[in-house]
Amino acid sequence: MKYQVGTPGRIIVARLEDREDVLKNLTTIAKKENIHAAVFYIIGGMRKGRIVVGPEKDTIPPKPVWNEFKESHEVIGLGTIFWEKKNPKIHIHGAFGKKNRTKTGCLREKAETFLVLEVIIIEIKGIKAKRALDPISGISLLKL
Repeated sequence: MKYQVGTPGRIIVARLEDREDVLKNLTTIAKKENIHAAVFYIIGGMRKGRIVVGPEKDTIPPKPVWNEFKESHEVIGLGTIFWEKKNPKIHIHGAFGKKNRTKTGCLREKAETFLVLEVIIIEIKGIKAKRALDPISGISLLKL
């Protein structure tokens, strides 16, 4: 195990409007505010998204299993922001529900707000972490 100790920094509250790109807006905030380490929460609605719902088998490198939703869903999620090279890398897991169905997974690629999505970003000061491509797993992983 490796770890570092940091302290809370700025807290940013954002409102994403209908049809706005979730991942693009989180990246924009991180760049504009120069946030290199953070945890964030999202709550609200998404109109579409593409998520990884686990590996096909417990092998390394993992082969992702994809799931996509193309209509409005309620969402609650938790994520991190750490930079990979010169750009922020967003990592978010969430639960996405519609009627009596719920999908849980890692939001990737497509992500569009439905009506409104509230975002709370808590900056972490004093952390020198980054993301880097792991050659064994083929995934961008946290490096301390």
